[in-house]
Amino acid sequence: MNMNGPVAISRRERLQICEEIAARLHEVFGEKIAAIGVYGSVSRGTDGPFSDIEMFCVLKESSEPVDYSYEWSTGPWKAEVNVLSADVLLKNASTVEGQWPLTHGPFFSPLSLYDPDGFFSTLRKAAESPAREDFKNAINEVLVGEMCEFIGKLRNASRNGPHTYLPYLAMQFAESGAMLIGLHNQSLFSTGSMVLPESLQLPNRPAGFDDVARLVMSGDLAEPAKVVSVCEAFWSGLVDWAGEHGYVLISKRIPF
Repeated sequence: MNMNGPVAISRRERLQICEEIAARLHEVFGEKIAAIGVYGSVSRGTDGPFSDIEMFCVLKESSEPVDYSYEWSTGPWKAEVNVLSADVLLKNASTVEGQWPLTHGPFFSPLSLYDPDGFFSTLRKAAESPAREDFKNAINEVLVGEMCEFIGKLRNASRNGPHTYLPYLAMQFAESGAMLIGLHNQSLFSTGSMVLPESLQLPNRPAGFDDVARLVMSGDLAEPAKVVSVCEAFWSGLVDWAGEHGYVLISKRIPF
């Protein structure tokens, strides 16, 4: 059978492609390179037959910061190479934002292809450096910037329609809730496909989250009243959870 797009390749083949890409990076950037590594499922050894390739090319610090990506598909496989100066990557690693539980795994466990001066050890230390206050600030931002917005949209869609928007909002509600739980526990998710099941294994979950997560994972999102009821229950639990842990969900009428 002919197949468009990614085809099944072995892990050995995928690693050979990584080495080929690394060799080309050496040709292009030469002595500017500080380190080359692979991240994502390939670095964890969990890549499947159709997984893509994700790599860092770290450049030595210079007068101008570097931060761009090559992303391409050959047809049978897809790859992305993030080209960053060391200072940019270290800053990214030490920053906590709302998607931290999903985005920061690569900073902890890259598969090194070239690292003569131990840069990836420094990268891990940077990723471990944020204080509890940094996580608290990120949680506050998600609560206000994401969850408050979602519940308002949910109530609008429930009252005025379209009800076809409700399943999407439930999925967003569940994913952002999982990020809050990951941030609260300072725990990383292994991959996007495991965000919800792994979040259900973490402690200190807001009341109602489990029902939203399981509803989304089941795909049982066709009944508007059920979706609204489950999301509203989670919102109530989230308000209580925020108060219990000292997170800021509600401020003064105008805080400035």
